[in-house]
Amino acid sequence: MPDEPRWLTDHERDAWLALAKLMFNLPSALDAQLLRDNHLTLFDYFVLSGLSMAPGRTMRLSDLASHLSCSLSRLSNVVKRLEQRGLLRRTPDPENPRYTVASLTDAGWDLVVTAAPGHVAAVREYVIDGLTASQIDVLREVACHVTRRISEAPEAGTRTP
Repeated sequence: MPDEPRWLTDHERDAWLALAKLMFNLPSALDAQLLRDNHLTLFDYFVLSGLSMAPGRTMRLSDLASHLSCSLSRLSNVVKRLEQRGLLRRTPDPENPRYTVASLTDAGWDLVVTAAPGHVAAVREYVIDGLTASQIDVLREVACHVTRRISEAPEAGTRTP
């Protein structure tokens, strides 16, 4: 007979449900702003923004996927779509042609520069403004803790309670 699950206390459940609501609502709100103002999804923006901050505005797709915490297949689909829009280009990595690099085009750079102020304003409106410096520190600490726990966890299906 399996052990009884460690059920959440009322206090823990309330915190979890608040976090779950945040996880569903925040990306949708940020997506809506970027789609309305720049015809980009939040993920598109993160891809372009990640490239905009990379040396030479170029990065291996595998490194970009790691940076964005996404699968290479998901990234490849988005990169293909962004390339069709002329926002980036894919080429073999000059250091190792077995890899592919993505490079931000001038049009991609211009779009990131145009989109950034609205995106930052939305992040301020939905997340930052109204929080104290201490709350921002706690928010960062909690987000980093949960992210670290996920990255250190064994593959799904092999977790033990």
